Amino acid sequence: MNLSSVNGSSAVVGNQRDNFTTAVIKNVIVTVLCISINYINGTLVHTFRKHRIFSSNPRYILFIHLVINDMLQLLLSTLLHIISYAVHIINVPVCIILLIVSILTTLNTPLNLAGMAVECYIAICIPLRHGQICTIRKTYILIGLIWIASTLSIVPDVFILVATQPVHFFYSKVLCARDYVFRSNYSLKKRDASHIVCLILVWLTLLYTYFRILFVAKEATLNMKKARNTILLHGFQLLLCMLTYMRPMFEQGLLYLLPKQLLAIRFASYVIVQIVPRFVSPVVYGLRDQTFRRYTRRYLLCKVNISSHPENITMSSMRPATKLQ
Repeated sequence: MNLSSVNGSSAVVGNQRDNFTTAVIKNVIVTVLCISINYINGTLVHTFRKHRIFSSNPRYILFIHLVINDMLQLLLSTLLHIISYAVHIINVPVCIILLIVSILTTLNTPLNLAGMAVECYIAICIPLRHGQICTIRKTYILIGLIWIASTLSIVPDVFILVATQPVHFFYSKVLCARDYVFRSNYSLKKRDASHIVCLILVWLTLLYTYFRILFVAKEATLNMKKARNTILLHGFQLLLCMLTYMRPMFEQGLLYLLPKQLLAIRFASYVIVQIVPRFVSPVVYGLRDQTFRRYTRRYLLCKVNISSHPENITMSSMRPATKLQ
């Protein structure tokens, strides 16, 4: 059986199945990676919530939306992977809900990257209008539009599914993968077309913003260099997103080189395509951004001291003065 190129797992391929020990090892690896990456991402979310310097900045708002989106996507992807090993098949309505949310979070990523690139372009190329264009309210409106655009992409698949499948299908159990549920030819063609249009638009946005920043940067200042590097990292993230849609070709290429390692190839491609890209987001800001790094390091290592909460210093310094009066 060929699993979904977007939300599939590696549990079953044709009549082949992993033995118990291999299945346990693979699921442990996936679970450990999921917990580790989501712990780092969760620390970033906690840092964002604790400090107003981040929640009042449109750039960090878009970033944290991408992080939360990645956390949800990784959690659902891991859950679907474990389900494919543990119970193999689940009820169609439950599967549809899991797949819809998983697909939405997958589609959100490239759109969010495009929004972050545009914000970076405005900050560098139109700095005097940045505060006017990139307000907090407009940022949340953009996030809402991202979810609406992703929802409009999947809603037709749901209507096609209801129109083409008999009633008893919704009372049955299936292997929870996109190609096993949304299996109509119309859905497959629509999905491919929407993916191509989306990726082309996002790539054009990234290329335009990158070259505009490149041309504006007459002097190689530090901020210009950081902006260009950030856009390049967004491009790298987008390349990883594209692996999701190129997964079948990626697997076929590896299968040509290693024809006897089909299950291992499926698992490796699942880790590379579904898990590794979720680790890139914290690297872009959590490690590269000095402000975020300074605050995040304390929470990541569970070392929250007084200096991380300036308001505590202010209150403690006021108490002795009160006693002296």
